[in-house]
Amino acid sequence: MNIKELLIESDAIQLGICETDWKAIINLAAAPLIKNGYLEKTYSQSVIDSTNDNGAYYVFDEGIAIPHARPECGVLKNCFSLVVLTNPVSFNGSVPADIIILFGAMDSNAHIEQGIGSIVTMLDDERKINAIRNATSRQELLEMI
Repeated sequence: MNIKELLIESDAIQLGICETDWKAIINLAAAPLIKNGYLEKTYSQSVIDSTNDNGAYYVFDEGIAIPHARPECGVLKNCFSLVVLTNPVSFNGSVPADIIILFGAMDSNAHIEQGIGSIVTMLDDERKINAIRNATSRQELLEMI
């Protein structure tokens, strides 16, 4: 599961998004993946329900959120979506995040090992995180990851 290739293939990069409702952000992140056949329509609601039930355990102090749900919640193909917000938003009481990477994995092992592993590798560099925040075009962002 290569995050860059999947972002390109699914056309799921959104930059400069001005949204303040965390639920709307999850729906926004899932929208291109649903449209392009990677997720079922129910997936984003599963992420929202999980966040309501378990908290936003997927938000990290660096301002990065990695919302996701279990494979059986509507994953049709492995996928990633990247949303960069203009202003950080709290997800159900979490620390604010402005880089949102929603992902779906076909099975539980890929869910943990490949999905989150790919994201952590991509965001392991503070300069890269700042460059993602400051990217002004899809092409500029893709060159960084």
